[in-house]
Amino acid sequence: MKKNILTLLLFIGTTASIFSQSVNITEAEGWLESGFIKWEPIANAESYNVYFTGEGKTDVKIDTQLIRNYGTYYRADALGLKAGTYTLKVAPVIAGTEQTATISSVINVQAYDRTGFAFSNSRVPGAYKIDGTPKDNAVVLYITQNTKNTISLDVNGANANPCIGLETILEGYKKGSDNRPLIIRLIGQITDLAYMDKGDIVIENNNNIASYITLEGVGDDAVADGWGIRIKNASNVEVRNIATMNCNSDEGDNIGLQQGNDYIWIHNNDFFYGDAGGDADQAKGDGALDCKKSTYVTFSYNHFWDSGKANLLGLSEGTTEGLFITYHHNWFDHSDSRHPRVRFYSAHVYNNYYDGNSKYGVGSTEGSSVFVEANYFRNCKFPMLTSMQGSDVFNTGTQKNDYNNYPTFSKEDGGTIKAFNNFISGANRFIAYGDASSAAFDGTKDFDAYVASTRNETIESTIKSNFGANSYNNFDTNASIMYSYSPDSPENAKDNVIQYSGRIQGGDLKFTFNNASEDTSSSVNSALKALLTNYKTNLVSVQGDGEGSGNGDDGGDSGSTPGDEVHNFTTSGTTSTFYTIAGNLSTSKGDAHYNNLTLTQCLKMESSTSISFATTEESKMILVFNDGFNGTIKLNGEKKDIVNGVLDLIIPAGNYTLTKDVTTNLYYMSVKSTAALNVEKLGLSALVLYPNPVKDYLRLSSPNKISKIQVYNMLGAVVKTIEINTEKIDLSHLKKGTYLIKFYGENSAVNKIIIKE
Repeated sequence: MKKNILTLLLFIGTTASIFSQSVNITEAEGWLESGFIKWEPIANAESYNVYFTGEGKTDVKIDTQLIRNYGTYYRADALGLKAGTYTLKVAPVIAGTEQTATISSVINVQAYDRTGFAFSNSRVPGAYKIDGTPKDNAVVLYITQNTKNTISLDVNGANANPCIGLETILEGYKKGSDNRPLIIRLIGQITDLAYMDKGDIVIENNNNIASYITLEGVGDDAVADGWGIRIKNASNVEVRNIATMNCNSDEGDNIGLQQGNDYIWIHNNDFFYGDAGGDADQAKGDGALDCKKSTYVTFSYNHFWDSGKANLLGLSEGTTEGLFITYHHNWFDHSDSRHPRVRFYSAHVYNNYYDGNSKYGVGSTEGSSVFVEANYFRNCKFPMLTSMQGSDVFNTGTQKNDYNNYPTFSKEDGGTIKAFNNFISGANRFIAYGDASSAAFDGTKDFDAYVASTRNETIESTIKSNFGANSYNNFDTNASIMYSYSPDSPENAKDNVIQYSGRIQGGDLKFTFNNASEDTSSSVNSALKALLTNYKTNLVSVQGDGEGSGNGDDGGDSGSTPGDEVHNFTTSGTTSTFYTIAGNLSTSKGDAHYNNLTLTQCLKMESSTSISFATTEESKMILVFNDGFNGTIKLNGEKKDIVNGVLDLIIPAGNYTLTKDVTTNLYYMSVKSTAALNVEKLGLSALVLYPNPVKDYLRLSSPNKISKIQVYNMLGAVVKTIEINTEKIDLSHLKKGTYLIKFYGENSAVNKIIIKE
């Protein structure tokens, strides 16, 4: 006994240095209502805990899904912070015990710019308060590549609960019966979901004034890859900090406000090329951020990367009443046109940066009133155009108007642009109202915009568009309509746009345009297109992501890397590109519950049932059966024990077939590389041991035979001895606490400390 105690104490002594390890922080910074921290990984850390302190909060632990592994470093983002100063701290968890934390230097968190029509009438769109913290009773969902189809939530008023999969959850909110604020956080590169609406996710809430929804990205690398975001019949919606790329939905817009929306705020997003459409002007995709039949909208601090058609505004509204929108601090980075193209609306366009635009900046048609204020135009071919007059129809070669060949806007009637305090450099042509510099045109008819001498100047109703005889409605000087704001100078606006538009720190995809060629080109930039087509996240894994990897491969049932596969029979039936499944499905065998999922459809394990698959590397296999089921199943003809409804097993690379041993029902299965699981391998015998901490059964796998296992408590007493080779150890009878387990092989022994929960 004394020898055992000595062995235990010596072992604990040798691991003391491990237990006292702390991380090395490489970067910590505050951003807009968030802060982030990066650190170097510790080889034997099982996980990390991250906390923030500041603005009246002390050691608040962030959600584990906000902690991500990027291979050479880890990153965590604290979201929903009010403006102020904070510190972040990181503590590694080793053998189930939190170690010494490392605290960052002080970081400064700034507030988002909540300005524009979306905030009229005291509304605050989205599920965050005006101070940036989550609204009371908010529900937070984390969507990764692995959880996008399996995330579940009970939604008040849904046709059936639980709602499984992101789009199904959103459809649950369609009736507007759930008043809980909803925060949906995207992590990493998310490709097409198994279930979408014509290639989009759709946000609706029946214009429920008490419903608030935020869709946001986490960190600098959240990407909606291949799908669009559509908003309709919705109120109080916010979309932020997401990159959209390669969109190939039926509607075609990266983000589109389709109809019936109010109080919508879209900000700090990156808009990249969509897939080419069928029309000649859709080589770069369709609309980047379009808005139709919606009001009280703000689009701000978005970064448009060479978009072909950036912002279409209005379609068939047929009225100029009650339609209000703000565009401010957006970076139109070598995008071609529609910044915005306006029909009908009263639009305030201020403090945007027009950066090398080959076609035009702002376009006014169909009686719209557009206040273009304090923008910075650099090499924008036509900064402002009014349909069927001025530069829109003027042929510089003939010095005459050409109403048949030159109009940009499908010969629509004109609107009116009021311009004030804009900086314009490198434009081909800009004609202000009343310009009398040339006999070739009449400046009272053929003008691009009315240039005001003061911000509050009103435009007389006698000044009308050349086609349609439409006049400016002076919405911007109407105190009952207009909001309070403080515009930057054009020069400061440019600097602020470059610093803050798009995702955090400009996002993870870096690209610089060649102004010499791109300022005047509307063609697809082949280098940027290649980056988008071949884009692959650097994210390795997400802490707290269940069985998922978050590595950018599809964690569902199509197109993913062998050895990293999840199959849910409730959502996917027998369809899979990884598993070959033969057998009969049933929905009458009861439900199973696993990883926060309620599973309602199973594959019946009968004599004719088989499941085949192949792994390219050592993997962890999980099979989920009816709750509480104990029995066996055959893997390559060998019986494997199912304990309490789950078979959890490490398998080497190879070909496998699952068949019936006893009649049972299989609801869910996953096969995942152990290399991506942070499963600890013990050196002397390459022993794989998990989970730790453990509740009931400790699983193990070793290529070498284990002849004996002894479990010691912290007093050095042997509390369990096993003298057969086994794949699991039943520790359910032990009290909570710390234990030493010694594994004996033919020529070696390995000690390991575990935590019993």
